Amino acid sequence: MKVAVVGGGWAGLSAAVTAARLGHQVRVFEAAPSLGGRARTVRHPALDMPIDNGQHLLLGAYTATLELMRSLGLEEADCFHTLPLFLRSADGTLSLRTLPGLPAPLHLAAGLLTAKGLHWTEKAAALRALHHLRQNDWQTPRAATVQEWLALSLQPARLQEQLWRPLCVATMNTPVEQACAQLFAHVLRDSVGSGRRDAGHMLIPRRGLSELWPERVAQLAADGTLVSGGPGSLDIVPNTPIRQLHPAAPAGMGDVAGAAASPASRWRLNERPELYDAVLLCGNVPATARLLAGLPPSPAGLEFLESLTAFAHAPIATLTLELSRPLRLPAPMLLLHERRERGHFGQWLFQGQDAHQRLLHIVVSDAQAMLAVTDREALLAGMIEQLNQQLRGICLPEIRRHALITEKRATFLAVPGLQRPGNRTPWPGIWVAGDWTDTGYPAVLEGAVRSGRQAALEMDGQCRRP
Repeated sequence: MKVAVVGGGWAGLSAAVTAARLGHQVRVFEAAPSLGGRARTVRHPALDMPIDNGQHLLLGAYTATLELMRSLGLEEADCFHTLPLFLRSADGTLSLRTLPGLPAPLHLAAGLLTAKGLHWTEKAAALRALHHLRQNDWQTPRAATVQEWLALSLQPARLQEQLWRPLCVATMNTPVEQACAQLFAHVLRDSVGSGRRDAGHMLIPRRGLSELWPERVAQLAADGTLVSGGPGSLDIVPNTPIRQLHPAAPAGMGDVAGAAASPASRWRLNERPELYDAVLLCGNVPATARLLAGLPPSPAGLEFLESLTAFAHAPIATLTLELSRPLRLPAPMLLLHERRERGHFGQWLFQGQDAHQRLLHIVVSDAQAMLAVTDREALLAGMIEQLNQQLRGICLPEIRRHALITEKRATFLAVPGLQRPGNRTPWPGIWVAGDWTDTGYPAVLEGAVRSGRQAALEMDGQCRRP
């Protein structure tokens, strides 16, 4: 079959690779000049160098992503700094690390018991909460928020601020008062709660996000080596936004108004002449909804579109600082204590991937409050003050240049009761994929990869039915 994939992010590329290897002729349409979607490398004019449009931490539990990368000939050791699970604050007040030599999950329990900066009552409370989750098969009270789960689990207020709140915002980009406890439990189950020690490993990219594997897909597609000896193929078309889908009847019948009602319908994109047997829409919720809204209406279609209106989104911002001289942090990732009333919005500090160690990246999830600050000079001053106060024993060099990158719709708000659709739509031949579909995860990269793969598998299964 001829398959069009709209969107060259992690979901779209996962869908495209899967479909091509299943024997389909696949063409990816990407609006931007480079691949990767919201996890890609861009050349920022303020720094005049390529940087990621946000810092991303992957986990050893991200099996679909790691399997895909291995299938592309990429080795984990070449792509990531792999570290045992640890949490260290920039000011040195908190340090937690899983202990080597112990099987999972005992390595985490021992790490909590030996953590620095937590009282014994806080350590016991955290262990009790995780044990209770495990005993209940990682199920939380129905429709509970993370804040409600923390209260029911009798987690001390200081422990919530030091540990649970930063973990929740980092993994879900949703405040604990709104975040779905069940999705948070899924993340804990597959990482720190797994029986595999390496599931909780932290994978920090050694290279830019586009280089991580999207560019590898483009290279293999251009070389014709992505699919070896099979009928499938993959073609990538950048700088091509898709604004409209047109239903077309089977060959010889011409376009008809009711063509979308027939399972044999085919599709055209924009005003392009090619016909496609299937279209996989792999953008975010607003972009997907705009394309679907232009299709022939039906009761099921209107219901599907109505479900998409329930999604709200939250921004993520990354402030990149270029230093006047190299600076090596005590760890490649440090926790920052957030004090919004003082302009201290930073939550995590990452060491840059540049060989000269002159780049620092400050990440702000749930960044709505930060973006409300209109005085950018005051915003920068507040964040630098935060670093100077919290980087104990480290003198921050002069800042030469800086760049602020904001993804205003970085993720959906992962709230309880949100009905997320599957990959199938009511329109025959149209499928959706993205981290916002029903992956069982919040809006993480692994969810995007899994969704893309599943959409391609379901599409292939449908087309092979008699």
